[in-house]
Amino acid sequence: MGRRRTHWAPDRATALPAAGGRRFGARAATATRRRRRWVRVTLWLTFGLVAGVGGGVGAVFAAPVLTPKVVQEIPASYTFPGTPPAIAWPASGQAALAFDGLGRLGTSGPATTAVPIASVAKVLTAYQILTDHPLSPGASGPTLTIEHTEAAAYGWQYAQGQSLVPVKSGERLTERQALQALLLASADNVAQILARWDAGSVPAFLTRINRTAVRLGMAHSRYTDPSGLDRGTVSTALDQLLLAQKVMRIPAFAELVAEKSAVIPVAGSIHNYNTLLGRDGVVGIKTGSTMAAGGCLMFAADVPAGPDGATRRLFGVVLGQPGSSSTILPHALAAAKRLVESAHSVVTTATVAPAAREVAIVSEAMRADRALAPPAAVTVIGWPGLRYLLRVSGSPSQAVLTVREQAEPDNQVVSSLR
Repeated sequence: MGRRRTHWAPDRATALPAAGGRRFGARAATATRRRRRWVRVTLWLTFGLVAGVGGGVGAVFAAPVLTPKVVQEIPASYTFPGTPPAIAWPASGQAALAFDGLGRLGTSGPATTAVPIASVAKVLTAYQILTDHPLSPGASGPTLTIEHTEAAAYGWQYAQGQSLVPVKSGERLTERQALQALLLASADNVAQILARWDAGSVPAFLTRINRTAVRLGMAHSRYTDPSGLDRGTVSTALDQLLLAQKVMRIPAFAELVAEKSAVIPVAGSIHNYNTLLGRDGVVGIKTGSTMAAGGCLMFAADVPAGPDGATRRLFGVVLGQPGSSSTILPHALAAAKRLVESAHSVVTTATVAPAAREVAIVSEAMRADRALAPPAAVTVIGWPGLRYLLRVSGSPSQAVLTVREQAEPDNQVVSSLR
């Protein structure tokens, strides 16, 4: 006979929410076990009689009802209890936050409404360049040459008030230097130069990056120029948040956007407009500002996440911050700073399945239920309101418990059961 199983009843501190109003009282659990055993015995006897009359006793043991089954007892989901964290969302525009590998912390404003994004658009331009011309960290990469027409355009570009770095005909820039000019100094003219170098022409490059945006899942984004100066280049906080998480996985890109300054030919010393770098764990990414777009910032920061003092990367996007031409960017930087500060220490841990606590049973005819439990506590990290899905799968001898964050399939914990 198998041992008597103990029904799932986590202690109050780690209690899981009831699924569909079901309660797991001890009396109800005992009655349920008895009914299950009675049904199985009755079915077994019935099949036995039928098989005996037919001369096929072996058919009893081939019947599906006699096959051991793993039955999940733990609820199908777990939601971190408590009050959702108070995030200092900006009063206007739109914003979005996510922890790498954990999922979205939240959004504010019309975060799925496409709006101009100014020089934040240069992030996708850089992503395309690094996809087509991979660059190792610290490497210079291939060389590109400034054409006469590109150098001659500097005068009227300057008169339009574009963000530029000086260039001259025949000047040679390495890929790294061109990307520094693009990402640190936010050079609109270098965005055009890189587009021509990569795809042969700016229109061909735009076709390329719009296809890339679709491939990345940026469903509400449309790029009409490689720099973001054109107000027709639009996106959303959520699309740009997705891009931020993708592009920061490229080591060369992450290295570039963390630089506060650089030196390039002709222009000399250039400086990063992202003044948050190095403060509150901020490690990038890109500023943007036009009167059509307002103040914008895509950012990443390594913030405390969990009681062990470890850090986890926070990604965020702020778009459409209001103000004058001289204040919209400072307003975007200030809004991002408040978001980073409010996200500090919101991440905590929770135990969804204590060690040796029953999460499933092996159900088999004519045998007592056998309990399955994890040998060690199954814990996850998150914040109040974050939801995990719980699933027991596998055969009775190789059953596992999978705990997966609902919005991030890669964020999961798998524990064997025995």
